[in-house]
Amino acid sequence: MDHIGKLHAHLIRIGLHRDPSSISTVLTSYALSLPHLKNACLVFNQIEEPTTYIWNSMIRGFSQSNQPKKSIFFYNCMRSQGLGVAQNHLTFLFALKACTRVSEVGEGKKIHVHLMKLGFGSYTFVCNALIHMYALCGDLGSARKVFDEMPERDVVSWNSLICGYSHNNELREVLDLFEEMRAENVKADEVTMVKVVLACTHLGDWKLADSMAKYIEVDGLKVDVYLGNTLIDCYGRRGSVELARRVFDEMAERNMVSWNAMITAYAKAGDLAAAKKLFDEMPNRDVISWTSIIAGYSQSKRFADALSVFRDMMKAEVKPDEITVASVLSACAHLGALDVGKKVHEYICEKNIKEDIYVGNALIDMYCKCGCIEKALEVFDKMRERDTVSWTSVISGLAVNGNAEHALELFSRMLSNGVRPSSVTFIGVLVACSHSGLVEKGLEYFNSMVNVHKIEPQMKHYGCVVDLLSRSGLLDEAYQFIMNMSVAPDPVMWRTLLSACKIHGNVDLAEVAINKLLELNPSNSGNYVLLSNTYAGAERWDDARKAREMMEERDVRKAPGCSSIEDNGTVNEPIAPDGIPVAEGNQAYGG
Repeated sequence: MDHIGKLHAHLIRIGLHRDPSSISTVLTSYALSLPHLKNACLVFNQIEEPTTYIWNSMIRGFSQSNQPKKSIFFYNCMRSQGLGVAQNHLTFLFALKACTRVSEVGEGKKIHVHLMKLGFGSYTFVCNALIHMYALCGDLGSARKVFDEMPERDVVSWNSLICGYSHNNELREVLDLFEEMRAENVKADEVTMVKVVLACTHLGDWKLADSMAKYIEVDGLKVDVYLGNTLIDCYGRRGSVELARRVFDEMAERNMVSWNAMITAYAKAGDLAAAKKLFDEMPNRDVISWTSIIAGYSQSKRFADALSVFRDMMKAEVKPDEITVASVLSACAHLGALDVGKKVHEYICEKNIKEDIYVGNALIDMYCKCGCIEKALEVFDKMRERDTVSWTSVISGLAVNGNAEHALELFSRMLSNGVRPSSVTFIGVLVACSHSGLVEKGLEYFNSMVNVHKIEPQMKHYGCVVDLLSRSGLLDEAYQFIMNMSVAPDPVMWRTLLSACKIHGNVDLAEVAINKLLELNPSNSGNYVLLSNTYAGAERWDDARKAREMMEERDVRKAPGCSSIEDNGTVNEPIAPDGIPVAEGNQAYGG
């Protein structure tokens, strides 16, 4: 550009800066250099009679700048010059590119009319540009019409339409068009196969994905970095991690996406050791690399490891994104690591990390599970946008933390705001009723879930109703409800009833429940402990002793207790020695 500047100065000195043939090199250089577009405009305004080449340079320059609308403006100015200056095929290519970038399908249609009048409708590359413009602007009908009316098509023509369908998520049409392409004996290239494999992946059509992989191999297509990454992602989502690794190893060139896709494939397959090994071997890491490992640990319930990697990420001074913090907050929630969760929340605020709906929901879930309901409500109240998960999280959090009245009040607000409750929402509502003894209200909510909101009850909903009745001492009603269910009760439901029998001293019903439990889950020590305690509460000491002896006869052992201790941001999970008895499995619906 220094040389161009000197040439420009020289032409001004000798008075040739207005001559289009002399100044054209200077103007084109300015126009195609984004920082010098203003200079191009200054030069253009001094030219007495701009040529087609000069007009095209300005249209082209702005079409690839951050002001593509000015490209369309220059195109219209060029046409207003009348017959004094002619448009050529390049004029239309550059103008159509500008229309594509700003989704100006109306202007694109005008250009389409102009080029047809001037006889450029038979130019293959002009038609390809039209297909690309229409498709990316969402007018797939016009794109297909141009495609169908083309006298000749090349692979770019097919790719332009395939990419358009892919861009508009018309994935089945991508595959149908590819079949048409094969029927026409047009050989696909890497661009085609990226879109086709991507369509197979998102449609979950693994059989077709396999045939596409064979097609690539048989036709000897070059597996470039983009196609390689797409194949790794496809195999990773399918769970074929060995095939993904083979593609990864055979790639001549890899980028950050390649490494991240392979790490994600390992993480999805549950092979965290391989994922971490690959992560450690990476030449460079970005936020996606770190997030893939953190999310992998979190999804595999290795929450302490997720937090450990997050601490390493902070030491590496890599700024997390909203997906990272959502995964970290999920780990904090499961571990009850409130201090770490609070620090993450402070970091989000300090670093202006996008606090989207997913981060907001993760914060609510973390605070609720850590028993800090006030902070959860504070986050909920500040959220600009809420979805069903937001409402459900805070309702469930209030319910299990003993604030049932507020939970039910929020549920009423949720309905009045027109937010559709989910099946999980009703679990929170039923838990709230159970904890506050609102039997009639709980049954009313259960019936409205089925009859009004048309939600099919799941085992947890039935379990919550059993817990609701059992907590209130309505054991016979709870038993009748179990017997009238449309699904077979699970062990937790019988255990809920057995726990209530112990509390209320109903030995007869406890024996019914334990018989069912011994059929379904004979190795659970909690069942025997509950039965023994029920007999002991009724002063039936011989039966209590027999229940304990039954444990020994069947070699049923109590599992050691496990808890988590948070110390200076590190979560440790010590396990109690075998000598400490733990009533394992004494869980019930309703928390």
